[in-house]
Amino acid sequence: MTSNTPSNLSELPVYKKAIEILSLSQRISMYLNHDLSGLKADGTEDANIYFSGDIIQQSVSLVPEIVNAELERYSERKYKHIASLRRLTNMLYKNSYRLEKSDSNGKDFLPILRSELKKFKKLQRSWLLTL
Repeated sequence: MTSNTPSNLSELPVYKKAIEILSLSQRISMYLNHDLSGLKADGTEDANIYFSGDIIQQSVSLVPEIVNAELERYSERKYKHIASLRRLTNMLYKNSYRLEKSDSNGKDFLPILRSELKKFKKLQRSWLLTL
């Protein structure tokens, strides 16, 4: 975080949920990578391994978008960060469905991630009213 981050930021429910989603995504990805990292019998790699990296990248980007939206003074720029946050959330949701098609025991944890993303979307809506 930057030095001019509002002190109350860490108390925002949307911020806390973004941190939880990041942690959950990392754990799921580590679990999936163990199953998906090996080569198939024909020597090719499992394409689903890339989606496990995508969920981490997207969840890492959630917190900075929240911080940037909070710090931005101009509403036009603020809404760009909000739009980016929505896109990231939607992509996380889509990638969780893609990973669920993989051949891994870790896919059982993906409905939990989607449940947390639903909660995050609700928190986003109420947070937007405060901006």
